[in-house]
Amino acid sequence: MGFGTKTCSHLENLDTKDIKKDESYKCAECIKTGESWVHLRTCQECGVTLCCDSSPNKHASNHYAEHEHPVVTSAEPNEKWAWCYEHKTFKKY
Repeated sequence: MGFGTKTCSHLENLDTKDIKKDESYKCAECIKTGESWVHLRTCQECGVTLCCDSSPNKHASNHYAEHEHPVVTSAEPNEKWAWCYEHKTFKKY
């Protein structure tokens, strides 16, 4: 491990065979109100897909703040990475 590299038990224990995926490509909250989003993230604890922090409503990070579900993965096609909100760490898989 290099200097300044953060470790995260959430990402270290992420089983890539069990990644939750939602191929509807819709933010579960924005769709309810007719809002738009930029990119999508899928919560790896409950499986809900929500918009990222580049989107106006930031539903994915709000979901973490409310429910304390720390890990999301990109729900974008051909992107294979995870983010831990708690430890502010990133992992490609």
